[in-house]
Amino acid sequence: MTRYFVLVQGGKETDHVFTGSSPRRAALKAATRGMSDIKLRERGTDRLHIFKGSRKQVTAPEDRPAWLPAKVWRPVVKKVELKHLKK
Repeated sequence: MTRYFVLVQGGKETDHVFTGSSPRRAALKAATRGMSDIKLRERGTDRLHIFKGSRKQVTAPEDRPAWLPAKVWRPVVKKVELKHLKK
């Protein structure tokens, strides 16, 4: 099941929406784009998922397709906390 997570920056929701079956999967997508302090609010809920993220450049697998470069970015995220927003 696809879930939608809205990126929160500076206390306000942005236009960035990441999808995934879990909050971690959406956070990995945000980290791939270079974001480090990742706060994602799940649409339809009052949950705010907070992650620390980074990305590192690693060598691509040997059996990579021809279009894939020799070095690729690998995202890393760690969940910090889960907050419930008050309405």
